[in-house]
Amino acid sequence: MSLTSTDNAVAGRRASPPAVAGTCPDSLLRAVRAEVRGGLDWQQTAECVARMLRRNLPDPAAILPPRLRRGDPACYQSHLLYAEPDGSFSIAAMVWLPGQETVIHDHVSWCVTGVLQGREYEEIFALTGGDRALELAALNVNPAGAVCGFAPPGDIHRVRGVRRPRGL
Repeated sequence: MSLTSTDNAVAGRRASPPAVAGTCPDSLLRAVRAEVRGGLDWQQTAECVARMLRRNLPDPAAILPPRLRRGDPACYQSHLLYAEPDGSFSIAAMVWLPGQETVIHDHVSWCVTGVLQGREYEEIFALTGGDRALELAALNVNPAGAVCGFAPPGDIHRVRGVRRPRGL
């Protein structure tokens, strides 16, 4: 599960919202909205939302139907659960099969992740060489129940699913 800003970083435009694929529990939605409306900076917002999510991690069956929890052998899946109309945040469920991974990337805003099932393997990178190269800075194995929040700068990472059951 991932919570992040949905603002389109290109020229201040917002993309059309994609179709909602699952269900976001109302209590989670209200709690995230309250934290986001606190007016804190991105890192503080990520920390507050992460603290709230640790107390409110939903059951995978409550947010995605079985067919969407199965995963896709071709690539990890990201399913939108909710997008705030003003673009201030979205909530998505990502499904990983073992070995699937993202590219190395960073985020344009704050982000919070919570592992609902399985394990997530994360490699954290740091800029080196005058900000022209990446160096592996940390390795994390995030088990079910793990929640973390982060914001740029310093959020360059790659994430992958490492073992069964599939990650969510």
